[in-house]
Amino acid sequence: MMKTLSIVIPIFNEEENVVRLHEEIKSSCDAMGRSYEIIFVDDGSRDRTVELALKLSPLKLIQLRRNFGQTAAMDAGIKVAKNDYIITMDGDCQNDPADFTHLITYLEENNLDVVSGWRKNRKDTFFKRFTSRGANMLRSIIVRDGIHDSGCSLKIYNKECFEGVNLYGEMHRFIPALLKIKGFTIGEIVVNHRPRVAGKTKYNWKRTFKGLIDMIGVWFWHKFAVRPMHLLGSLGIISLLIGGLFSIWTLVIFISGQSLSRTFQPVLTLAFLVVGVFLFLLGLMSDMLTRIYYGSKIDMPYSIKNIYDSEDE
Repeated sequence: MMKTLSIVIPIFNEEENVVRLHEEIKSSCDAMGRSYEIIFVDDGSRDRTVELALKLSPLKLIQLRRNFGQTAAMDAGIKVAKNDYIITMDGDCQNDPADFTHLITYLEENNLDVVSGWRKNRKDTFFKRFTSRGANMLRSIIVRDGIHDSGCSLKIYNKECFEGVNLYGEMHRFIPALLKIKGFTIGEIVVNHRPRVAGKTKYNWKRTFKGLIDMIGVWFWHKFAVRPMHLLGSLGIISLLIGGLFSIWTLVIFISGQSLSRTFQPVLTLAFLVVGVFLFLLGLMSDMLTRIYYGSKIDMPYSIKNIYDSEDE
């Protein structure tokens, strides 16, 4: 039996692209002969994007109450998706829906959980290509997810990849890394990338900076999410050991009859011992909070205004 598809696309002020994008996706999915659903997530558009989208069919349109960002919009669409495979892509028509077939084939032939698109020949401005290349180099060092172009939104996932996963910040770039941490198998293929012919790019330096911060967060999550005590406790023990050495030094000075009032050793002894105890206790509390986190429901960082489904008409 052929697997079914959910196509999830965050859109923001894309009135010039939304109709064309829908037509291309519909054409690609119809050609494959698979059952599918198209999910547009409007991230607080202020132009005619919603008005035009409401005329399209088949379509499920999720409206967020305001602009929460691409990651939040993607998370909202993924949580609504019902089918076996989830395909994500950008709403600017630079990703090519004709690549759906290649993504599915590579996923199934290699028995993977995720296949990420690689925009090997990018049709972007020099600034976007330069910053993206720098970010990818940093990511390969810090995250090591084995992906050349994690910033490419065109990806396919098995639906079970997102069970218990909540996306926030600029985390959509690092979904393969997050899933690899959980043990899912990741692959990558070269996909077509087209120049933007309508609308304005939403990419700016702020998103680059936020992405860098989230990259560090992913690294920390990979190393210490389950046991933060391994980091904080280790630092605490190191601080206590250094404090112990300074205390021995202080004791030697005291026994030798020297005045301690003019030396820095007692102050450093106290500082390292206090910091060590603090870090060790912080590690214990972080461990407890981690257990609470995994056992509780996490509030969503966005709010859905309305869900429109053309199939209900």
